[in-house]
Amino acid sequence: MEAFGDCTHHSAAIQSVGNTYQPGTELTDFKKLLVDEDAKSRAASSSVPPNDPLHKFREAVWNVHHAGELMPGEEQEDIVMTSTQSNILNISCPLSGKPITELAEPVRSVECKHIYEKNAIQAYIKSKNANARCPVAGCPRKLQVSKVVCDSLLLVDIDEMRRTSKETARTDMIEDFTAVDEEHSQ
Repeated sequence: MEAFGDCTHHSAAIQSVGNTYQPGTELTDFKKLLVDEDAKSRAASSSVPPNDPLHKFREAVWNVHHAGELMPGEEQEDIVMTSTQSNILNISCPLSGKPITELAEPVRSVECKHIYEKNAIQAYIKSKNANARCPVAGCPRKLQVSKVVCDSLLLVDIDEMRRTSKETARTDMIEDFTAVDEEHSQ
């Protein structure tokens, strides 16, 4: 792997020197020019490019035995990335108004992935005589009773939403600054 990386840096250095070299009156030390450009190339790419097939192969092999661990030579970034992506598109049932996390029988449309209270959406679809459109504002999808179901991941998604909302809405983390304001106003 190192040989491949070395070749990439050497090639970049040669191209750079070839593109930027201007002959002067003094003799040129091409070895020094190439070494300097090679160092610049290595500094500019602190790691192996993720599209490198050899890197992808090594990473796949590493992950078989060390899933979740960094490969040797990879530094831990200071920024922690978290997923904010959710499979839940609407936070409340558009018909009952109840929050998704409080629905007794949640169901999801196979067509548009919006979530509803089962009894409310079934009654809505039946009342529209097979011309029911999704009641979420702006959603053009047509609904059918057979295509509004409690899919295998819906309850998992809702449980994850409950956990996330409990973590972000911790009341023990809220501070009361009114006493501080009263002290300063006196």
